[in-house]
Amino acid sequence: MYAIVKTGGKQYKVAPGDKINIEKLDAQPGDQVELQAICIVDDGKVEADPAKAAKTKVTATVLEQFRGEKQLVFKFKKRKNYKKMQGHRQNLTRVKIDAVGAAVAE
Repeated sequence: MYAIVKTGGKQYKVAPGDKINIEKLDAQPGDQVELQAICIVDDGKVEADPAKAAKTKVTATVLEQFRGEKQLVFKFKKRKNYKKMQGHRQNLTRVKIDAVGAAVAE
């Protein structure tokens, strides 16, 4: 069983036991968080309706808060003697997926 979850404007394919790096969440290491599922796949049965898939819990544990590798941003305009270099480090959260499933009671 796996799920497609949406967090930080991106989508990730997750299964129980996976460790993923996502955009920073306001949670401390050791906290439990719930991620928004948009698609669930269970033994070939696909639930692609986001309204129905959102009723399925995807729980994760925050492992650490960290900053990603530096990404270099270089801008220039030819023949204008304009060059600019910047660096960027994104704040990230590493989470471990504990469970996919356990539908929420209505």
